[in-house]
Amino acid sequence: MTFSHLGLSQELLKAISEQGYTQPTPIQKQAIPAILQGKDVFASAQTGTGKTAGFTLPLLQLLNNTSANKGDRAPRALILLPTRELAQQVGDSVRTYGKYLSLRSAVIYGGVAIRPQTQTLRQGVDIVVATPGRLLDHLEQKNLNLSQIEILVLDECDRMLDMGFIHDIRKILAKLPSSSRQTLMFSATFSTTIRQLANTLLSSPTLIEVAARNTASEQVEQVVHLVDRDRKRELLSYTISFHNWKQVLVFTRTKHGASRLAEQLAKDGLQTAAIHGNKSQSARMKALNDFKQGKVRVLVATDVASRGLDIERLPYVVNYELPNVPEDYVHRIGRTGRAGKEGRAVSLVCKEEYEYLESIEKLLNQTLVKEVVSGYEPSSLPVNSDIKRSPPKRSQQRRSNWAKSATPAKTPPQQAKKSRPKTTPHRLSTLG
Repeated sequence: MTFSHLGLSQELLKAISEQGYTQPTPIQKQAIPAILQGKDVFASAQTGTGKTAGFTLPLLQLLNNTSANKGDRAPRALILLPTRELAQQVGDSVRTYGKYLSLRSAVIYGGVAIRPQTQTLRQGVDIVVATPGRLLDHLEQKNLNLSQIEILVLDECDRMLDMGFIHDIRKILAKLPSSSRQTLMFSATFSTTIRQLANTLLSSPTLIEVAARNTASEQVEQVVHLVDRDRKRELLSYTISFHNWKQVLVFTRTKHGASRLAEQLAKDGLQTAAIHGNKSQSARMKALNDFKQGKVRVLVATDVASRGLDIERLPYVVNYELPNVPEDYVHRIGRTGRAGKEGRAVSLVCKEEYEYLESIEKLLNQTLVKEVVSGYEPSSLPVNSDIKRSPPKRSQQRRSNWAKSATPAKTPPQQAKKSRPKTTPHRLSTLG
């Protein structure tokens, strides 16, 4: 099946072809026809499956088939998203696929000046892509009205609820017309709370679930490196340098931890930037653009960014710290292995995180491969786990290669080897 079989217009097909796409993904095959028929949709799909185009393409066609409002040209479609990065990504998709249509769009989010957004809205737009907080700001200042909304899209619903946006969403819903509105909900999970929200918003929706719930993409190779907490940074620097990884997205649990790790990796000789909520919008955009262009080798991020980052062909994701919410693990590693491309996800796990690891494996319904890198053996190991030693021995050549590609902030590997805790013969037998 090709996109031409889905009933899309020639203008949209031309824009799709220019992006190099020929065949729709499973979520697109199911969502596009249903949306074009005017049905409400309740969809769950793994990140990276193409769901943005799955609702953007039919939305553009439906709006293009009907005449715009006269006068102030009030918006006819509203797309709500949890983060600035995700709003920018969807806004880019709207502009890319709608380049041959006479539809106007605006992307509004916080962290930047409100005046330029106000000017765009007052000129009249057909589509508004927004985060809840900044949208409420514009509504309070009467910069737009939502009385003419024909299509409402709630994307990453579970993340919006996790971030506490439910009250903002309800305020926004109160401003929308209740009748003759098509509503589309997309979520990575079908939790009880999400289902309750869907029951209040959707009318006889088409249910779409293209992948098992809370599963990682089969394209992502997952491995766990067991290591003590105070040696994680050293192991991360060594791994990136020794394997010559060029584009690595690293996740931490806290903003402070992200900034500290970025500074430490930079001292190790790795071009590194951090992206999290405390950074200004301009700083976040610069870090992300530098990473995409290869000017930055390592990008350290928090979970807030794990849903909003869209990096084509990202090869490596590293969990420097495991998330305390198992579902966030799936969202993190979903940044790689997208759209059929292969990826690798490495988790650095210390003994304090073994319970988190068990919860993740329970969610995935699989046991992750666990390895101990020679020279970085942890002080304790998980009970009843098969452990691999990788690599079997660090040679002088490996140490030389590491030294050439990075200058460690503290102790280089050859010195660290002398100072690490001794491993008992019994412990060695358990590592097999």
